[in-house]
Amino acid sequence: MNPARAYLRSRRGRPMTWSDRYAMAFGAGLAVVVVGQWAATAVRGLAIGVDAAGLGPVLALAAVSYAGYLAVARALGPVVLPAADAAWLVLSPLPRRSVLGRSAAVLLVLALGGGAALGLAVLSAFGAPDGLILRLAAALVLGAGATVGGMAVAVLAQASHSWDVLLQVVIAGTVLAAVLVAVLGGGAGRQALLAVAGAPAAAAVAAAGPVAAVACALAHRAWTTLDRIPARAILGSSARTGRVASAAVTMDPGALTWAVEDEHWRGRVLGSRPWPRLAGRKALALAWQDWRRIGRRPGRLAVLAGAAVLPAVAAQAAGGMSAMPAGVLLAGTLAAAAMCTTGARRDAADPALARLLAVDRRALAAARALLPALLAAAWSALALAGLAAAGALSGGAWWLLGPATAPACAAASLRMAGRPPVDHSLPVIDTPVGALPAGPLIWAVTGADLALLGCLPALVALTAPASPPGSSLIVQALTAAAVLTAFLLRQGRSGRESAT
Repeated sequence: MNPARAYLRSRRGRPMTWSDRYAMAFGAGLAVVVVGQWAATAVRGLAIGVDAAGLGPVLALAAVSYAGYLAVARALGPVVLPAADAAWLVLSPLPRRSVLGRSAAVLLVLALGGGAALGLAVLSAFGAPDGLILRLAAALVLGAGATVGGMAVAVLAQASHSWDVLLQVVIAGTVLAAVLVAVLGGGAGRQALLAVAGAPAAAAVAAAGPVAAVACALAHRAWTTLDRIPARAILGSSARTGRVASAAVTMDPGALTWAVEDEHWRGRVLGSRPWPRLAGRKALALAWQDWRRIGRRPGRLAVLAGAAVLPAVAAQAAGGMSAMPAGVLLAGTLAAAAMCTTGARRDAADPALARLLAVDRRALAAARALLPALLAAAWSALALAGLAAAGALSGGAWWLLGPATAPACAAASLRMAGRPPVDHSLPVIDTPVGALPAGPLIWAVTGADLALLGCLPALVALTAPASPPGSSLIVQALTAAAVLTAFLLRQGRSGRESAT
C-alpha cells in the first residue's frame, strides 16, 4: 500500500510553489475580511433586545434552512470523489478511509462554516442583552454541533439503511418543527420563545456542552465508518455531484432538474395499472402520465402541503402583508404548478416524437394544464387560508383568490416547461444593478412573466388588503382565464407552423 500511496502523491500534480502559497494566503485573507465585516456587523447588533414579532419567523426559517442542508447532504452523497478517483481508486485495494479522507475534511470545514452562520443567525433573533461573549460562544458551538452532527449522520446514512431512515426522520421532524413554530409563533407560543430568550447565559453554555459531545461522537463514528461505505454508494454520489457541477458550470438549471428526475426513477421497479377509460380522448390519455407520476411521489405532495405555511411566515417576518409575502405566495403557486409538467418538458425536448403522436397541440396543452391548475389552486387556497389564520388577511374569503389565479399559473408552468436551454451566446446587459448575462436572465424570466401578468390583480389586492376581495376576485378570474386562453391559442398556431 505504501508504494501505491507514494505513486499517487507523486502524480497529483506539480509541487506547490511560493506563488501558489501566496495566492492561497491572499484568498484566505480576503475571505476573512469579507466574512469578518459581515460577522462584526451582526455581532454589534446582538446587544439589541429580542424582537418578539420576528422571533418565530426567524426560527422557522432557520429550521427550514437546516432541513434543506440535511436534504442536500443526503441527496449529494455526501462523501464524493472526482470522476477519475471514483472510477478506479474506490475499487482499488487501497484503504477506503485514506481515499475518502480529503473529502471528509472538506465536509467538516463546510459543516463548521454553516454551523457558525446558523448559530449567529439564531442568536441575532434571540438577542444578547447580557453575557454577549458567553451567548455568542454558546450559539457558535450549538450551531456547529448541529451541522457537524447532521453531516455525520448523512455520512452514516450513506453506509447504512437504518441511518438513512433516521436522517429522513430528522429532516421531516425539522420541517414539522418549523411549521409548528410558524403557526404557534403568537400568543402562548411567543411567550414560550420569549422565556427561552430571557434565560441566563449559563443555561445556553450548559446546553452547548452535551450538543458538542454528541456531535463529536457522531463525527468519530462517521470517520470510522468511511471504510464500510459501499463502493456503489460512492460511485453513485460522485456521478450525481459531477452532473450537478456540470450543470452549475454551464449555468443550465434545466440539466440539473433532469439529472435529479432521472436519478429518482433510475433502477425503480414500478407496478402496472390499467389507465382509466378516457372515451377516446388521446390528449387526455397522454396527459394522464403526469397524474400517474405525481401519484407515485406522495412525499413531494406532503412537502408541498407543508410549504403552504411559508407565505404566513413571510408575512410575520415582514410585519404584515406586503410585497414579500405576496411574492412568496406567487412563487409557491408557480412551483406547485411546475411540479407536474414533465410530459410537456419531454415534448419540448423531443418535438419529433411529439409530432409522431398525431395529437392536436392545443388540445394536448389544454389537457396538460388541468393538473397544474388543480395543484396551483389547492396550494394557493391553503396558503391564503394560512395567511388569514395568521391575521395577515381579514374581512373576506381571500382563499378564493387561489383558484382564480390557477389558470394563469398553469399557463406559466407550461411555458416554463417549453423553455429551450440557456443561450450563452446572447450579449451582456448593462443594468443599474450591474452587468447581467442576457441568456440566463431570459431563461429565468420565461414563464415567470406570464404568471406575473396573469396574477397581477391578485397581487395588487394582496399588497393592500384594505377591503374584501370582491371585485378583485372577478377581475383576477377573468385575467387568468384570458391568459390561459391566449396561451392555448398560441400553442395551436405554433403547432400548425411547425407542421408546415
